[in-house]
Amino acid sequence: AALLSRLNSLELEDDCNIPPLLTAALGLTAESGEFTEVVKKIVFQGKPVNEDNIFHIKRELGDIMWYVAQGCIALDTNIEEIIEMNTAKLKDRYPGGFSEFRSDNRDEDDI
Repeated sequence: AALLSRLNSLELEDDCNIPPLLTAALGLTAESGEFTEVVKKIVFQGKPVNEDNIFHIKRELGDIMWYVAQGCIALDTNIEEIIEMNTAKLKDRYPGGFSEFRSDNRDEDDI
């Protein structure tokens, strides 16, 4: 009952598009795991880098992109805005380019 109440509150009071948001969150986790599984088998278990396995990785990446699109729909945005936001965040974090030190010693508010 508490979960249903919270979901209703989010949708009605906060105007949050819960179905695609949950679809994105859960789907990204699952599909990222499937993508990682194929890469893991290639890197650590001797699976060959061949046409079939590359095709499999691409298909999993396509599934990930579908869930990214669901997240964009839920947040009323598009992939271009998300990429721009990420690029700006990384430029702020690494103004002179990537540095291992800055990566290990980020500011508290750097999320």
